[in-house]
Amino acid sequence: MTDLDQAPAPAAAQPEQAQRTFLDVGGMTCAACVGRVERKLNKLDGVRAVVNLATRTATVEHAPTVTVEQLTGTVEAAGYTAAPKSPNPRRTILAEERERRDVLRRLIVSLVLFVPAADLSIVLATIPSTRFPGWQWVLLALSLPVVTWGAWPLHKRAFLGARHGAATMDTLVSVGIISATAWSVVTVLTPGRQRPDPHGFWNAIFQSDPIYLEVAMGVTVFVLAGRYFEASARAKAASALRELATRGAREVSVLVRDGSELRIPVRELREDQLFVVRPGETIATDGTVESGSAFVDNSTMTGESRPVPAGPGDRVVGGTVCQDGRLTVRATAVGEDTTFAAMLRLVEDAQATKARMQRLADRVSAVFVPCVFAIAALTFVGWLIASGIDDAVKSAIAVLVIACPCALGLATPVAFMVASGRGAQLGVYVRGHSALEATETIDTVVFDKTGTVTTGVLSVAGVTVAPGRTEETVLRLAGAVEAASEHAVARAVVARAGSDLPAVDDFRAVPGLGATGVVEGASVRVGSPRFVAPGVLSAAVEAAAEAGRTVAVVEVDGAVAAVLEVADTIKPDAADAVARLHAAGIRTVLLTGDNAAAAAKIAVLVGIDDVRADVLPDGKVAAIRELQASGRRVAMVGDGVNDGPALAAADLGLAMGTGTDVAQSAADVVLMREELSAVPDALGLARATLKTIKTNLVWAFGYNVAAIPVAVAGLLNPLIGAAAMAFSSFFVVWNSLRLRKFGAR
Repeated sequence: MTDLDQAPAPAAAQPEQAQRTFLDVGGMTCAACVGRVERKLNKLDGVRAVVNLATRTATVEHAPTVTVEQLTGTVEAAGYTAAPKSPNPRRTILAEERERRDVLRRLIVSLVLFVPAADLSIVLATIPSTRFPGWQWVLLALSLPVVTWGAWPLHKRAFLGARHGAATMDTLVSVGIISATAWSVVTVLTPGRQRPDPHGFWNAIFQSDPIYLEVAMGVTVFVLAGRYFEASARAKAASALRELATRGAREVSVLVRDGSELRIPVRELREDQLFVVRPGETIATDGTVESGSAFVDNSTMTGESRPVPAGPGDRVVGGTVCQDGRLTVRATAVGEDTTFAAMLRLVEDAQATKARMQRLADRVSAVFVPCVFAIAALTFVGWLIASGIDDAVKSAIAVLVIACPCALGLATPVAFMVASGRGAQLGVYVRGHSALEATETIDTVVFDKTGTVTTGVLSVAGVTVAPGRTEETVLRLAGAVEAASEHAVARAVVARAGSDLPAVDDFRAVPGLGATGVVEGASVRVGSPRFVAPGVLSAAVEAAAEAGRTVAVVEVDGAVAAVLEVADTIKPDAADAVARLHAAGIRTVLLTGDNAAAAAKIAVLVGIDDVRADVLPDGKVAAIRELQASGRRVAMVGDGVNDGPALAAADLGLAMGTGTDVAQSAADVVLMREELSAVPDALGLARATLKTIKTNLVWAFGYNVAAIPVAVAGLLNPLIGAAAMAFSSFFVVWNSLRLRKFGAR
């Protein structure tokens, strides 16, 4: 046979896996900007992009053939700046701080010049006798630095947008400022255009003189003030997430072969390396404690304020803090594989989705600015015909500066950003807006039992062996099989059997039933009575069931060998969590593969009325479907491999963060706290967030619907319109910030 004959056949072509890139996008000020950047990026082949106005981030999924340079070039061609998002959140914080300081500097200078100019304008308008020769030129001198240097960022973005055929909120404001300034210059240079008659204080406020320099200055000041307070509030909104992102350790002390320690950057740490954690230090990565003991503060990951003990064999999570004692830890996951990194990805993925309500706002914003220009033009023509050039200019400028697409763009992302940060503090991670929206209609919560309602830390409370068997031998065989399983019952059996266990061959787990394997030549099966018939030990099974204990039957070479009674404890806050759900009008159901007696006992203690026991994994899915078919909107809470299908089938899946990867990957919400109170907290936070988003959108839509007609009717001074526009965006951000106090006690 030739080498060619031995060569493997060419593999079938596999589709290239999409890559994900995060871009920092600068220059966006409203939803129209977001829409433009998204449209430009999505026109590229193999690209799907979502842009978040609150975080100034574009999340781009693209084919490997699309380069980062192409992505950034596309954004820049649309009139904005773009760069790959820095993995170091401190750089982002510094960049935003520089931008905020620049806005503050322009605001202070503009305000210092605006106040005397506004006072002078009011005095000269209400008391004509105070007008002195050249007063127009004084106003012009005060205003020029404001409408040029102060408003330069607005003009620059408007110009860049115009170059690329885009119109945004900056375009509206810039055109308003330029129009007011240009008409004022015309008025100053045209003798006799100023009104010689007094027209009163309030008329001076609500009906500007033909010189609109104070209006141009006021619009600049109010817009800059709005941008500054919005940026400050946005930084507060993101503070919880940034705190989470910056909690990771930078350096770690690893143990080398001679027993000495070497300090290295965390990024150089490798799996299976030993590292040392001293009191007060952040644990560098996920691992298992090899030696030492300490209390560990898990609040960064779980929101729990109570430290937990950690000792040999215990799992620790990167990003948590060693409070006392010295730990030697073996790294089990590094880099992007750690729990800490996974939680950050959950937040990033959630930020990269859009709610249905926000998509509606985006569609409106896409046509908003052109419509406002059209309305301003019609207003100008109408007032020009009806009253004259002065009222036409004033009303058209008022229309331009009162409109606020910025509030529409911020309504959803800022609220979700605040909620994501608060959720991280509470140990609640929501995957995206679809999960958020699903919580609104949830009326039934289904709980798995072991590891969810109970602690999942089971122990073997009793062993009944068949005649001719010894407890030590049976536990040794059963423990060898269960050592390869992830189930909580399996861990209890292994703990009772001891650590010196033989190897298992041909291991096979049967979800919801048990496991099989070959140990030292013997065929061993361990599982529920539905999987292994108890035979001569049926009486022991019945007695254990009556006592509310879980039963595992051991079979060796086809013969029943023992019955193992496993006991569990209820989580301390389980009853309170169920009571909180009932108080919110939510029905609860206990769904478990355990026996009916054990399940009923647990249900009574925690206050759950509806119990469904002896349910296999596919039966759990069927139970979820049955509830849904009866008109229920179902949330499922679980933690094990056998809960994965049910979590996926439910309208909302909530996985305990201490559970398996399968459960977490199938869930919509990951709860990093062990307490069951995380469930009502998660549902409550989600519903509060939805309420906030709706309030924001009602305000944003309602404000524009009400304000623009007032400006068209000529009843609005452009100066007041600019202040109202700035307040509109600030209100949306302030309203969202209230979520930071959710659950505070």
